[in-house]
Amino acid sequence: MVYANIMLGENVQLDPSSSINNIIIGNNVRIAKYVSAYGGPNNLLEIGANTYIGMNCILNGFSAKLTIGKYVSFAQNVNIMVDSGPNASSEMQKIYPIYKKEVSIGDHSWIGASAIIMPGVILGKFCVVAAGSFVTTSFPDFSIVGGTPAKLIRNFSDSEIKKLAYD
Repeated sequence: MVYANIMLGENVQLDPSSSINNIIIGNNVRIAKYVSAYGGPNNLLEIGANTYIGMNCILNGFSAKLTIGKYVSFAQNVNIMVDSGPNASSEMQKIYPIYKKEVSIGDHSWIGASAIIMPGVILGKFCVVAAGSFVTTSFPDFSIVGGTPAKLIRNFSDSEIKKLAYD
């Protein structure tokens, strides 16, 4: 389902079962079945060119900025949220206030199946997030992370970085 405030690049493939709103999508982006991807009226969700969003992903950029770089790959069931629970009751918010913070996924990153990325996380370029990870902190370029909560497994080696041709 497509709503409003949508800017699509060329050759975007969007499965009709997916829902998008308040979004800028770059060229050659593919969005699989049952994806929900949305920004807010004042902070459009941005998805860079040549990115793939796998089935059943939720990209919640409603209450803060969510930016997905170029050449990013999301496996199925990835959940990215920029807030901690806007539907919590006002009484519950007295104890646990809603936390809203920007999220950014760097170019050429790879997010494994069922990973959860929480508010405030900034992932650099060429980051790999293992399947099932719960990411609560930011990681720099060339990081491989995994676990619950996600921790640095290792960085790309110099020889791996030299093999990469990127802009």
